[in-house]
Amino acid sequence: MIKKLFAEFFGTFWLVFGGCGSAVFAAGVPDIGIGLLGVSLAFGLTVLTMAYAVGHISGGHFNPAVSFGLLAGGRFSAKDLIPYVVAQCIGAIAAAGALYIILNGAGAFSAEGPGAFATNFYDMPGYHNRSYSMGAAFLAEFLLTAFFLIVIMGATDKWANGKFAGIAIGLALTLIHLISIPITNTSVNPARSLSQAVFVGGTAMSQLWLFWAAPILGGIVGGLIYKFLLQRDSVESDD
Repeated sequence: MIKKLFAEFFGTFWLVFGGCGSAVFAAGVPDIGIGLLGVSLAFGLTVLTMAYAVGHISGGHFNPAVSFGLLAGGRFSAKDLIPYVVAQCIGAIAAAGALYIILNGAGAFSAEGPGAFATNFYDMPGYHNRSYSMGAAFLAEFLLTAFFLIVIMGATDKWANGKFAGIAIGLALTLIHLISIPITNTSVNPARSLSQAVFVGGTAMSQLWLFWAAPILGGIVGGLIYKFLLQRDSVESDD
């Protein structure tokens, strides 16, 4: 169990450090900035690389919503849920702390404005000339996390080609970010949202509830959909 928790810690650390780090350091750099596509790829690549690095140890959740969804889908034990979520949150906060220290090395940390320090948000004017309501943000996070769980459960199904599961899951997360960075700065991961909000405080902390509630609910629904509507008992079954 200790190895599993360390795997979740390091996997979530890498996700936040790589994904949020790309947004903080590289997204808006003049001439060489990576933009929305680059940040989306960075998040997908963190999950893809860690899925192959430590996925065989812990299952490669790196996300409380994924743990809740896999529990609902019958792929994860309830007794391991809280330890996994704690390890994920600690890993995410540790990564955000490293990002904070590095950013402060250039005197560039700021807690001002929507999306500061790669935080998630809703109903905040001034971001890409649009401001999405709380309901719109909740729906986006709910739907995207539900589909993320369907992809995860399908790609790791015993009848699927497991060698390519990490690629499918990483690309799914890339697509999710391409869709929703302009809406909420993309969460679908409560640990990732918590880690950045801890250092920014203010509105980011007050809105954090949505980025726990919507992804976890979406993950549970996605897990249940796969379990009861899509999962097959045998590879030959057409029922």
